[in-house]
Amino acid sequence: MPENTPVRLNKYLADAGLASRRGADALIQSGRVSVNGLSQREPGTRVIPGQDTVLLDGTPVAARQDAPASYVMLHKPVHTVTTVNDPQGRRTVVDMLPEDLRTQRLFPVGRLDYMSEGLLLLTNDGDVTLRLTHPSYEHAKKYEVVVREAVTENSLRTIRQGMRLREGERLAPVEVETSVEGNGATLLRMTLRQGVNRQIRRMCRDLNLTILRLHRVELGPLRLEGLESGKWRFLSAEEIKNLKSSLGLG
Repeated sequence: MPENTPVRLNKYLADAGLASRRGADALIQSGRVSVNGLSQREPGTRVIPGQDTVLLDGTPVAARQDAPASYVMLHKPVHTVTTVNDPQGRRTVVDMLPEDLRTQRLFPVGRLDYMSEGLLLLTNDGDVTLRLTHPSYEHAKKYEVVVREAVTENSLRTIRQGMRLREGERLAPVEVETSVEGNGATLLRMTLRQGVNRQIRRMCRDLNLTILRLHRVELGPLRLEGLESGKWRFLSAEEIKNLKSSLGLG
């Protein structure tokens, strides 16, 4: 798109490859897009490419280069930020990729916080990004969470029935199974289908559980197994096919 020519915000996002025009409308109306630091919920908002700063979930959006879609699985380590750039100069997940991949403008799908680790997908496929992150799709994400304390049956019941966070947000039921570690800590295997910010950490906080490790092991049909911390790989053709099929895209 030429610079200095105003375009609608939804067209800008669609042309950047982040979603279809309808999908861009949903991203904007859900409050996930900002222009020059201000949240925008009107798809018809005008922006000037090359001049205005457009962010999706805090990540800069620029016009897509003519490159085929890429799908990368990264085993995110702790002490790494799930963004493209970090104002504090911390290492980002994109920094862990080789230069030729960084030029393809891959974006992390969803977030894992600074102290969390595990499976992270990076892609320039906007439709896949939208369907994996938009709450209406309720895509399953599986985590292994180690907490210091023994977990009571009452706490497990609360998690399984759906709890209300201290801030007032109502959570959907979470599947959870437990086992005791050799050091007396408890391993929680949790399956979430919501996209509430820092949901597991806030749940454990409200249940007086101390998280020692938070590790995402599955994202939809994708499994982390066999990929070492800090390493990345391309998704196989079969994985891409299964992922798109699970999202209703193939």
